[in-house]
Amino acid sequence: MILGSTLEQWYARFPLIRDLVALQQTTWFNPGVAPTAQALADVGLTAADVADASARLTRFASYLQRVFPETQSSGGIIDSDIMPLTRLQPLLSERYGQTLNGALWLKRDSHLPISGSIKARGGIYEVLKHAEDLALAAKLITLDDDYALLDSERARAFFGQYTIAVGSTGNLGMSIGIMGAALGFQVTVHMSADARQWKKDTLRAHGVTVVEYASDYSVAVAQGRQQAEADSGCHFVDDENSVNLFLGYSVAAERLKLQLAAANIRVDAQHPLFVYLPCGVGGAPGGVAFGLKLAFGDAVHCLFAEPTHSPCMLLGVYTGLHDQVSVQDFGIDNVTAADGLAVGRASGFVGKAMQRLLDGFYTVSDEELYSLLALMERSEGLCLEPSALAGVPGIARVLAEQQGYLARLGLDCQAMANATHLVWATGGNRVPNDEMQAYLAKGRELLAQPQA
Repeated sequence: MILGSTLEQWYARFPLIRDLVALQQTTWFNPGVAPTAQALADVGLTAADVADASARLTRFASYLQRVFPETQSSGGIIDSDIMPLTRLQPLLSERYGQTLNGALWLKRDSHLPISGSIKARGGIYEVLKHAEDLALAAKLITLDDDYALLDSERARAFFGQYTIAVGSTGNLGMSIGIMGAALGFQVTVHMSADARQWKKDTLRAHGVTVVEYASDYSVAVAQGRQQAEADSGCHFVDDENSVNLFLGYSVAAERLKLQLAAANIRVDAQHPLFVYLPCGVGGAPGGVAFGLKLAFGDAVHCLFAEPTHSPCMLLGVYTGLHDQVSVQDFGIDNVTAADGLAVGRASGFVGKAMQRLLDGFYTVSDEELYSLLALMERSEGLCLEPSALAGVPGIARVLAEQQGYLARLGLDCQAMANATHLVWATGGNRVPNDEMQAYLAKGRELLAQPQA
């Protein structure tokens, strides 16, 4: 019995669950998506909240430039570039046996400074927000000061009185750990069994305490929360429910808007933007999608991509039960090569806030992620970790729905010829070479096999 019903009863009410349990690559377009102006109210946050987060990051820019020299070229602003996937796109057309019209682009959060993943947005922002709150309260700084003042022994000794805890599959822990340790906080990262060893080693090299578990992400988060509850001086970074993480991610949208304008890419009703976001617990893609909806309104269409073994957000939104259900409830093992997406229970906060703003969800097999990893390297010379490839099949999933989803949106062939499809790459440039070579070898082997 699952929440009082048999598996067959669940299948009868929610037929798509049968495909999820069978680990089939699945696509679901959300019939509950609503006009942006109506659905934004569900989030409980506004453009002013995003602007406040952006201003805070600007205040810390001088500090980041000083402590992390790799941010000097961007003036201490944590952002990534966009690039066209002109060589990959025709290979995808061939792979999926369909014409892929429109322009395919990549957002390279895989190459963000400091920690090399999308988590550098939300994770670093939350640490900086916490540090600012403490420093202002203690009169260590004022809002008018140059925050580079915080790069001092005095400031590090002050922050050293406090601890930060987080549960992570890897990338969020990297961002929290590196940033927290640089400021002087005592940081503990509770890491699930699927976290890569090199990420644990990197954190320990920065002076971060890493606690390892034989269980999955949910247990690591629960242990981090328990640590914080026992220590009044401990700040717990709650990946499942944090508004600050969410806002840190949302700042990306206005910056993307400027990048698209600089590339002469129009976004409007007849030039739609489709964005494909890899999803774990949901905070990063949820925050980015919220910002995108503020920036582009109904002209942007956001889809979340998950591994076939960890479709937690799809399951939660599709059933309307959000964090009341987990993939393990249905016998799905939550074991995937996409370690950053290995989450069994989605964020209830993000699911409820974003359920009317997301156009759809789809799942991708580990085999496909590895194959696309090798195809990306072959065509574009770009190495990404498996999780970061989840967005790539999105263009094919959308364009296969000319008579369904796209017709419902009123997007004809001309509009889709003018469309921009943006894959959000979430991590990869920090992967050690030997591990990346192993990923590539597996992907190349799969590419050499005939497709089913």
